[in-house]
Amino acid sequence: MQSATQQLAAASRGRRRRGAGDNAEDGAAVADFAMTAALTALLVLVVIQVGLALHIRNTLIWCAGEGARVGARVGSHPDAAAERARDLISQSLSDRFAGDVTASHQPVGDMLVVHVTVNAPVPVVGLWGPGRTMSVHARAYAREVTG
Repeated sequence: MQSATQQLAAASRGRRRRGAGDNAEDGAAVADFAMTAALTALLVLVVIQVGLALHIRNTLIWCAGEGARVGARVGSHPDAAAERARDLISQSLSDRFAGDVTASHQPVGDMLVVHVTVNAPVPVVGLWGPGRTMSVHARAYAREVTG
């Protein structure tokens, strides 16, 4: 019979110590990290870009609505609505987004509605990008003088 120490010694002689380069997985963690980090960074940039586009869209809608409300005041004209929307867009975002703003009176049933339309470029890469445009609209009921 062998003692426990003799059995351990025999077992350890049969085992090979692992050295550098023995494992096929060596260095895989670095490659995994590089691929995962690149994919995560791309995903974060996409989420930020979508957030920026939504912010610009919501700001344009708000500016068009404010312009429509100005144009709906008693004695006001649709040109005042377009001018107010342009001013707000220039102050809030940039002059580049305020280039194409139109306003008009439109009858809806027996009411008169001020309709403001803003056509602005879609920011694809940061605030820049190709020539695609988005169009936002706002309406406000025109106030009439009652006697």
